[in-house]
Amino acid sequence: MGKRDNRVAYMNPIAMARARGPAQNSGPTIQDYLNRPRPTWEEVKEQLEKKKKGSRALAEFEEKMNENWKKELEKHREKLLGGNESSSKKKEKKKKEKKKSNRLSSSSSSSSSSDSSSSSSDSEDEDKKQGKKRRKKKYRSSRKSSASSTSESEADSKDSTKKKRSKEDCEKEKEGKNHHRKRKKADRGDGPASSESLSESDQTEEVQAKKKKNNEEKEKTAR
Repeated sequence: MGKRDNRVAYMNPIAMARARGPAQNSGPTIQDYLNRPRPTWEEVKEQLEKKKKGSRALAEFEEKMNENWKKELEKHREKLLGGNESSSKKKEKKKKEKKKSNRLSSSSSSSSSSDSSSSSSDSEDEDKKQGKKRRKKKYRSSRKSSASSTSESEADSKDSTKKKRSKEDCEKEKEGKNHHRKRKKADRGDGPASSESLSESDQTEEVQAKKKKNNEEKEKTAR
């Protein structure tokens, strides 16, 4: 099977146009335009006279229409001017009335504003006074509460110190009594027994000294 020949022959457009020959003219030529029928000079004069007559009639009609239109315009202007004058008078009257009403309203508003300002100033003064009174009451109550709390804390500290001192005094008295008893027994008894009693008394003194130190430290921390 062979391939198809899809080639196309080349055609020169210039050669083809030459082969066709000159193109046929469609429509009038220049010669036809030059050879057209033309009017004579007399016919042209007649046409011009006709045009002038027609323009004169139009001019007369336009003049009449303009006169009528001017009359209508004058009438309309007179009406508008009369209406404008009356409207201007009405506007002036309205402006005067507005000014009067504004003056009255301004005077009333000034009086009301003065009254309101005086009342507002009075109310502000009252509010300030009440605020000051409330502040004073709060300050007094706070001072009273602080004073009562300080007095209570001082009373509690005093009571605690008194209790501690009373306990210490009782302990000292008991220890002193025991010490005296032990000394009496030691004096009555033998020598070794007396030495033992002395060593016990030394121990009790050391214990008392330690207790005093602990109590002093506690009081310092409490203060």
